[in-house]
Amino acid sequence: MRWRRLLVCCWLVLCGPVLAHKASDSYLVLDVQGAQVSGQWDIALRDIDFALGLDTDGNGEITWGELRARHDAVAAWAFSALTLERGGACPLQVTQHQVDEHTDGRYAVLKFVATCPASTGDVALDYRLLFDLDGLHRGLLRLDIDGLTHSSVIAPDSRRQTFSGERVSRPTQFGQFLVQGVWHIWIGFDHILFLLSLLLPVVLVRASGGWRGVDRLGESVREVLWVVTSFTLAHSITLSLAALGFVSLPSWLVESAIALSVVVAAFNNIVPMFNRRRWLVAFGFGLIHGFGFASVLADLGL
Repeated sequence: MRWRRLLVCCWLVLCGPVLAHKASDSYLVLDVQGAQVSGQWDIALRDIDFALGLDTDGNGEITWGELRARHDAVAAWAFSALTLERGGACPLQVTQHQVDEHTDGRYAVLKFVATCPASTGDVALDYRLLFDLDGLHRGLLRLDIDGLTHSSVIAPDSRRQTFSGERVSRPTQFGQFLVQGVWHIWIGFDHILFLLSLLLPVVLVRASGGWRGVDRLGESVREVLWVVTSFTLAHSITLSLAALGFVSLPSWLVESAIALSVVVAAFNNIVPMFNRRRWLVAFGFGLIHGFGFASVLADLGL
């Protein structure tokens, strides 16, 4: 037991702050009715500060005065990275600046209008915001074209997209969000670390000479399936409840709980606490992880 205690003490001394991720997102809502366009673009103040340096006094807080002093610069920077076309370019003009509170902090709100050369035909969008500074940034789009609603996730490799006035099939929309969901998991190190930490004891056991693989592969495979399935099921439950507005938790609480889940699962590899019914632990923490995904859909208003 001494070596365990010593290892734990060293780990506590050497470890840094524990953080869960919140990807960089902006929320773009467009309403195109014929040649007339109205829209709203919510961009995180932290992202604007990263690109333009809003925090002039360096106190770590961005005030309304600091943002108001840079309204023209913010609008010029944002709309230099957004192009809208319908029969030609639609010049975008800012009509109002506001600030709104999202689940993960404060956002600058740019309201704007435009008049397009044509009142019919496809609508093309070219989105380039922050891609040169943050390859993980995503633009979350809700677009209404003459009464039909489209939704999309805009990434560096899909920054130009074209939308028609025809309804997009549900399988197509499902495929688009499936791809982005898989990508989110791939870059969501907290989710991956949690599952890996939880699954390591399933396939490795302690022996006198160190670690060795389990004796029965079949049992390990079943245990892995139980853990992954329970995590996914719990994840889906809270994702649905939160996205539909039945449950709402502050982002700081959700992200702290996600980070805690990673620590607890990792600590279990040093000092075993729950080597039986591991699927129950995965289910419990999966409920928390689901809220992390739901904040994106809730903020977009889907």
